[in-house]
Order: sequence, then C-alpha cells, then structure tokens
Amino acid sequence: MISRTNPIPRNAGRALFSGLVLTYLSFILLLPLGVIFLQASKRPWQELWQVITAPVAIEAYKLSFSAAILAALINSVFGMILAWILVRYDFPGKRFADGLVDLPFAMPAVVAGIALVSLYGPDGLLGRYLNPGTALGNGLQQLGFSPVNLTSSVIGVVFAKVFVTLPFVVRTVQPVLMELEPEVEEAAYVLGANDRQVFWRVIFPQLLPAILTGFTLAFARGVGEYGVVVLISGNIPYETMISSVYIYRRLEEYDYSGATAVAIVLLIVSLVVLICINLLQWWTRRYEN
Repeated sequence: MISRTNPIPRNAGRALFSGLVLTYLSFILLLPLGVIFLQASKRPWQELWQVITAPVAIEAYKLSFSAAILAALINSVFGMILAWILVRYDFPGKRFADGLVDLPFAMPAVVAGIALVSLYGPDGLLGRYLNPGTALGNGLQQLGFSPVNLTSSVIGVVFAKVFVTLPFVVRTVQPVLMELEPEVEEAAYVLGANDRQVFWRVIFPQLLPAILTGFTLAFARGVGEYGVVVLISGNIPYETMISSVYIYRRLEEYDYSGATAVAIVLLIVSLVVLICINLLQWWTRRYEN
C-alpha cells in the first residue's frame, strides 16, 4: 500500500525555507548590527565613553528622544483621529486624502525638508507672517513669546518628525478599525451606553495595541530621522542638533568608531522602548482576553 503523504520532502522543504529566512535576516539585520559593534570595539572603551558622554552628545540625545517621543504622541492622537475619519466617514476626495497619508513615505527626505523650509521659514509662505512687525508676530510678542521661528528651533525639529512619522499610526490603526464588528457597538447602545462609553469601553481597548504599535514605529523612525531635520533644524550645537547629525559630524572628522558608538546608544534605547511597548501590548491583549 502506497502512502499518500511523504514527510521527508515536507520536512526538507521546511528546513530549506527556514534556512533561507535565517540567511536573509542575517545578511539584512544581524550582520550590519554586528559590524557596528565590531567597528566601535576598535577604540578603547574609555575614549568611546568620552565621545558618547560629551556634553554636545548628551544634548543631542535629549533633543532626539524628546522630540521623537513628542512627535509620536502627537501622531498617536491625530493619527487615530485621521484613521477614524477615513474609515467611518464618506466625503468628497476621500480616496485622495487617503493617498496623501502615504506621501511622507514616497517623498524624498531632502525634498520634504526643502518644502517645509520654503513654507515655514522666516521668508516662507506662512513663516513670514510670524516675523516681528506683522500682526501675528506682534500679537505673539505681547503674549510673552519671543520671535517665533519654526525653523532653526526645537519646534522645527518636532514638526519635521511629526511630518515623517504620521503614516505609521494611521496605517496601523486603520485596518483594526475596518475589522471592528458593528454588532458589538450596536449591542452596547442597546444596553444603554452612550457614545463616550462605547468609544472608551468598547472601541478604544481594541485600538490600543495598534496605537502602541504605531507609536513605537513612529518613535523609532523619529529617532533615526536625518534628511528632513538636517534642513529645518539649523543644526545648532546644544540647541537644535540631533544625534543623527552629531553622528554625521563625527564621520566627517573620520571618527568612525565614535560615530558607531553614538549609533549604538540610539540602537539600545530604541530596542528598550520597543521591548517595553511589546510587553505593554502583551499585557493589554491578556487583559482583554
């Protein structure tokens, strides 16, 4: 009697595919990360410690992480609202608006930086109205604000990171909203819940893991952003210079080990945040179950 199943080819195929996957991931992820640590190990630890703990590096870390967290929080709120509108409402130009969400993905970073500077710079289309002497500029000065410059400032750094990280939250939350069963919401209304209770007790718990995922992706992308920020921030040491620009300046000085050491700091912090967010997602899913 001939058996219809042959486990040997199936097991061999699984081993082959597993080997291909591991080989691909090794060349794409593990090998580059290993080279970073190898490059940093070429200099004594004491010298590397001086590079990564230099005052200008510390200020760059603070700005990079704080601006990335703030941008991710802003996009977590407004990205969820935008995803909600795109899923729950029909309006003219909906497909066009949905396509615009992916524009930061498709637009080259340099082009995006030039566009933001041309729009919000002191001589830009909108930024000129914030200069002293204008009605809005004088009003801001009377309120106690110094002359507002959306470029060469921390505001410009945050705005640039908000621009490049918006699609992450929208595209993460959008599929979850599409898969929500309307019968669950209808049952909550039948049981006497109002709109606020339905959102916070029925809808939001299901969206929370997706929002956390979008926040993590936006944070990681914001930490590593270079192209847009380098044009709009002014790169002023101790004020508007982020870590990626600091790394590039170390490379310009042919300090490859120092640059990779600073890159390792960014990598470790990003991994810690990623692990924490994944643990929080696991806890929320366990709580829902």
